[in-house]
Amino acid sequence: MTTDTQHPVRVVQLGGLMPFVREWLSERYAAPLREDLGDPAGVTVAVVGGGARAGAEEMDALPDLRAIVNFGVGYDNVDVAEAQRRGIVVSNTPDVLTDAVADLAAILVVDVLRGITAADRFVRTGAWARGEKMPLTRDVRGAVVGVLGLGRIGTAAAERLEVFGAEIHYHSRSPKGVAWTYHDSPVALAAASDVLVVLTPGGAGTDGLVDAAVLDALGPEGYLVNVARGSVVDEDALVAALEAGRIAGAGLDVFADEPRVPAALLERDDVVLLPHVGSATVETREAMGRLVLDNVDAFLDRGELVTPVG
Repeated sequence: MTTDTQHPVRVVQLGGLMPFVREWLSERYAAPLREDLGDPAGVTVAVVGGGARAGAEEMDALPDLRAIVNFGVGYDNVDVAEAQRRGIVVSNTPDVLTDAVADLAAILVVDVLRGITAADRFVRTGAWARGEKMPLTRDVRGAVVGVLGLGRIGTAAAERLEVFGAEIHYHSRSPKGVAWTYHDSPVALAAASDVLVVLTPGGAGTDGLVDAAVLDALGPEGYLVNVARGSVVDEDALVAALEAGRIAGAGLDVFADEPRVPAALLERDDVVLLPHVGSATVETREAMGRLVLDNVDAFLDRGELVTPVG
């Protein structure tokens, strides 16, 4: 694909894309950042990254926009309904990050049960050398892991945890054709689980889905792991549950107001905190970037997307 010399700016970048993706887009399409764009006429594709918003305001600023290509599997940052109303198609980057995110979800379950990062701090702070005793932890084998959202990533995470000997339960909008145990609500799933793993999409439909009732059902020996979106968990309710001992701990890769993490979580040894790195491997991010380019190519060549949403 060569740049259209009649109107070189056909693609614009919104948000914090990774440097190599920015470089690819600049070389291939002379695609500037939105703040460097000038005249928006003729821009038909916006590539969105870093959770940047693509709503009515951004669409108004690009009057010829016809496609939004999102760098990420989640697209709650894109107003898909508004895009559809305007005849704008939207794509994301599914599948290529399934393994990386599923790996991290499984690792967080192992971590919260076995206290791996807490044990690392125990050694580094000199507690072991002082003769203090590390508290006993929990086996993964035999634990009931409840997967909230059994899509591609949820299924892959469940398969990994089954290898560790965990018993898998799940809740989705409807039962799946799997041998694992289905529950008809998040509360019912939490009540049956030793660890509740959140793997639902973000967006209005799941906002605050894991609330105080779900956390109370999980109980004082239960753990929460969230690798979905911070918005899915009521963060105030989570902090309150941890402080009151109503759940045993949590493993969190996502937060409600990133990169800000509630101060109440920072000093807790029963919480594992990660900086939203579920898909942050070299191989996965490169695959995501190539899928972004494939979507842009396909739209500019044929007026269609490789991985459309909605």
